[in-house]
Amino acid sequence: MTQKHRTIPADADSARALAETGLRLAVVSPDDDADLDNWIRADFRGFLGEHPKPEVLAESRGYFRDNRNTAVYDDAIPSAEAPVGTLGAWADPLTVPGGARVDAWAISSVTVAPTHRRRGIARALLTGELRTANALGLPLAILTVSESVIYGRWGFGPATFASEWRVDTKRVSWGGAETTGRLSFTEPEAYRETGRAVLDRVMAGRAGEIGLSRYHADRLIGPLKGSVDADKYRLVRYDSPAGEPEGFVSYVVKDTADFVKHTVEVVHLAAATDAALTALWRYLIDLDLVSEVHVSTRGVDEPLPFLVSDVRGAAVAGIEDHLWLRILDVPAALTARTYERDGELVLDITDKLGFASGRYRLSVDDGVARVTPTDDAPDVTLPVASLGSVYLGHDAARGLAVAGRIAGDANALDRLFRTAVPPRLSTWF
Repeated sequence: MTQKHRTIPADADSARALAETGLRLAVVSPDDDADLDNWIRADFRGFLGEHPKPEVLAESRGYFRDNRNTAVYDDAIPSAEAPVGTLGAWADPLTVPGGARVDAWAISSVTVAPTHRRRGIARALLTGELRTANALGLPLAILTVSESVIYGRWGFGPATFASEWRVDTKRVSWGGAETTGRLSFTEPEAYRETGRAVLDRVMAGRAGEIGLSRYHADRLIGPLKGSVDADKYRLVRYDSPAGEPEGFVSYVVKDTADFVKHTVEVVHLAAATDAALTALWRYLIDLDLVSEVHVSTRGVDEPLPFLVSDVRGAAVAGIEDHLWLRILDVPAALTARTYERDGELVLDITDKLGFASGRYRLSVDDGVARVTPTDDAPDVTLPVASLGSVYLGHDAARGLAVAGRIAGDANALDRLFRTAVPPRLSTWF
């Protein structure tokens, strides 16, 4: 992120709205350690974290000062230096169908102090941030959510879904083909640079994945300051037969009363190739003294059931919404991705905030889209949140139509937007 992005002033309309309730909106200076520490403390508090120790604050400053961090203050209370609302944002490349990486406004760390609910803080922060992204010319905004009932009101729609797995390793054995390459233990600090490169390759290879900041990459490779069970982290790398780094798995072993029935909690499994994916899964399944492997944020098409001897021993523990996407510039967004089928649709898009409202003719020829405004009758009418849900290729159109969130020819919309490989986001941000 450039210096310009980090220091863009707070949105004027949101600042005025909050001022009417006695609150102050400001962008935290990346060079003011005291203000940044207070923002970090408020962020930790908002997600029910521990009070960050000095070493945690120092490490977090090194990561978070690269973002544009917005805060809401109540100057009427004694602890005026502690924000009562936070939001962090940065420009991030999102991989879209076809492999292009489109700059999106990534939004994170949205918190409101429980002492200041129902004061319009979240509304001011989110609406202002979308106006900021739009002013920057970014066609998309993205976020991951702790509560799925909040962000639809700002035009975000769930665009990827994540699966969670529990593998009974006492019941299953490896059922896939022979694996190749080399596995070896490594230390996070020695692997950071290589691991970041592996992660970037993984993220560039699948629609829905994002370019990871240093913070989001490093916490997948190894524990950060203050991480729970930091002394139990293990990191195993995978290198191809030619010696190319193609994947890794980081994990924690949890103790149980029975020493031969430990649980492995996977922090992250990164695989840039199928060979890396199968070798790392085999490693986890074959671990001695382990009875269960637990892993989350995998794709909905994870091939695990076909890699084990008993498909019922690898159970989906849950599937939930993960990446939420908000389209700000319809022509830019729709022409950035490619399409697996040709066709033409007139889309009538509604947007309560006004960024994406309009009627557009989407024409796809040889996988490449052309988008033009039109007054012709629409084939499909949908709110911008529903457009966000189908944008990355997920097969959401029929469900949205059944729910009354798409009107018109939803099947044609699905045929045009859906991809053979569903989108995936394999981490939180």
